[in-house]
Amino acid sequence: MAKNQERQTITIDGTEYNVAALSENAQSQVVNLRVTDAEIEKLKQQLAIYQTARTAYARALSEELPKAKH
Repeated sequence: MAKNQERQTITIDGTEYNVAALSENAQSQVVNLRVTDAEIEKLKQQLAIYQTARTAYARALSEELPKAKH
C-alpha cells in the first residue's frame, strides 16, 4: 500500500476504515477496488468521447442527406 499513502482510509457502507489496519487480504481487495474504479472512470471517459463522435457523425450525415420536399 506504500504507493497509496495519500489514500489511507476507505469508506464502505458509511463506515471509514484505516487501510493500514486491515488484513493483508482486505488491503488487496481495497487495491482491486481502486484499480477497478479507475478503469471504470477511463471507460466512462471513452464512452463520452465515442458518444460525442457519434453525434458529430450523425449531424454530418444529416447534412449530406437529400432534403425532403413538402
